[in-house]
Amino acid sequence: MRRQQVYIVMGVSGVGKTTIGKLLAKQFKIPFFDADDFHPLPNVEKMKAGIPLNDDDRHEWLENLEIKIREWQKAGGAVLACSALKEKYRKQLQSLPQEHITWIFLHSEFEVIHGRIANRENHYFKPELLQSQYDALELPSYGIHIDVDQSPDEIMNEIMDKIKSKSEIGLLGLGVMGKSLALNLASKAYKVSVYNRHVEEREVDVAKKFVIENPELTFLGFDDLKAFVESLKRPRNILLMVNAGKVVDFVIDDLFPFLEEGDLIIDGGNSHYKDTIRRERELREKGILFMGAGISGGEEGARKGPSIMPGGPESSYERVGQILEKIAARDKNGNPCCTYVGPDGAGHFVKMVHNGIEYGEMQLIAETYHLLRFHSGVNPEEIAALFENWNREMQSYLLEISVDILRKKENGDLLLDKILDAAKQKGTGGWSTNAALELGVPLDTISAAVMARNISGMKEERIAAARKYIFQSPEKEKTELPRNILFEAFKATAIINHAIGFDLLTAASKEYNWNLNLSEIARTWTNGCIIRSQLMEDLVEKFRDHQGHLLMNEEIVREIKSIREALSAVVGSVLKAGFPMPVMSAAANYLLSFTAEQSSANMIQAQRDYFGAHMYERTDKPRGDFFHTEWSGEQE
Repeated sequence: MRRQQVYIVMGVSGVGKTTIGKLLAKQFKIPFFDADDFHPLPNVEKMKAGIPLNDDDRHEWLENLEIKIREWQKAGGAVLACSALKEKYRKQLQSLPQEHITWIFLHSEFEVIHGRIANRENHYFKPELLQSQYDALELPSYGIHIDVDQSPDEIMNEIMDKIKSKSEIGLLGLGVMGKSLALNLASKAYKVSVYNRHVEEREVDVAKKFVIENPELTFLGFDDLKAFVESLKRPRNILLMVNAGKVVDFVIDDLFPFLEEGDLIIDGGNSHYKDTIRRERELREKGILFMGAGISGGEEGARKGPSIMPGGPESSYERVGQILEKIAARDKNGNPCCTYVGPDGAGHFVKMVHNGIEYGEMQLIAETYHLLRFHSGVNPEEIAALFENWNREMQSYLLEISVDILRKKENGDLLLDKILDAAKQKGTGGWSTNAALELGVPLDTISAAVMARNISGMKEERIAAARKYIFQSPEKEKTELPRNILFEAFKATAIINHAIGFDLLTAASKEYNWNLNLSEIARTWTNGCIIRSQLMEDLVEKFRDHQGHLLMNEEIVREIKSIREALSAVVGSVLKAGFPMPVMSAAANYLLSFTAEQSSANMIQAQRDYFGAHMYERTDKPRGDFFHTEWSGEQE
């Protein structure tokens, strides 16, 4: 049983707070106190006279009880019987971290309680005051709720059963995402234990403060790892929300001594999929289950419903899938934007590709804004209106937030103009590029977006180069591109960027035998995540009918054919004018290369064979037959 606990038995007068409180105190061998005994004398006189107390009357009383509760907890615990009818009273009494206070709400129908009070003798509370208490009562959404229309023994048995219950899931790491996910879990009626390390002067009582700040939800807060683990139901489910990299390994090492066979660790951060494969294998050998779950949606998504991409043992998903699906966003049909992705590192690979597509989409929007403003001379408000108009068709979250950004002012000036043009990244875009190189898959738009961020960080070099290379071409004069042509180029780039990302998923699925369902992955990305859009909604159906390369889908072929010239025209025009369009240019090049029956690679193969005898295949021989030529010898 929990030590140094204060149990507050609450409810209207007559529910049996004193009777049950004393039985509870006897059970735990801790003292019992009745809050009524701490009322100042004027309050007692008013109640004897049948006059209800007001908030002013209760102020001193609650302050005294708050002090006493702290004293009792330090002394080893206690049971307090207190009406605590309003939430603001309970918040004042909840001065301790929630793991040290258990609320027990006794209740029943008005008629039941009124009958009890009418039968009491020599008590200053009059039956006629009961209705005022019911009127004032604000039902708590937390704590243990017990209907008292039963015997004291039955009430005690029910209370003890509920007190002994432990948290269904533990969340470790209360950063922005961790806090939001914890609130999401608790708001879905899950009992959640939360843990955050304690570092003097840096991270002090983070978990305890979080619990105090959210008294209406069922949390237990810890800065002791052993106590945190012991607060969880067996087999335990622990969701890690810590920074990717070595930190995850350190946390697992710290957790391991307190874990038992069959316990499950879920890594909800942006870990590299190869680390997840390794951790899953290592922990499996020790009897511990491990899942890598990609979670997208940012702070708001984590709180209201993210997109979740869990990978790992399917048996683990069967155990916690219901919890993850409950907190996930919902698609247009009301289904959770969460699905079992595949074994070992599949979940984190899918999240990595999600972020890669996100890089491409963000850069596309950024360079389109930059083109409109500094090449065509369109002011930010007009660009915002244009993006808003485009988004009636695109329904893109990233385009939506870009509209807000273009309208945000600070002291009358556009805030965007005060932001340094040096983009940061957390690494997932670069990981996608590395994975594509390993799998031999082209990743033009995503890689271009990653490199665009890299070169943006070279601010001082760019300033110096701009002064040295003063390109003065007539084409750089402000020229407005036809809006419909630009929009078609924008759409073509978005489609190609998504096609590239999903092609990488296909290659990984084959390489690692993950059997990824592209339609289901697209569906989980239709809400809650950063790259949600109408295009993603369309891809759910397209991948259901066609599992090959997206650019080979008949509907996509027709659409790309109708807008390809716009893409080429915009890229050609802006590059000639001296404006960088890395992602749109990459999309145009990818499309031309993808649709080229004859490429330039035969020259590459000849060069490789010339200097390295790497051999080549011939067009007039069967595929798989390789040849070598002595290129510098006599001609045949």
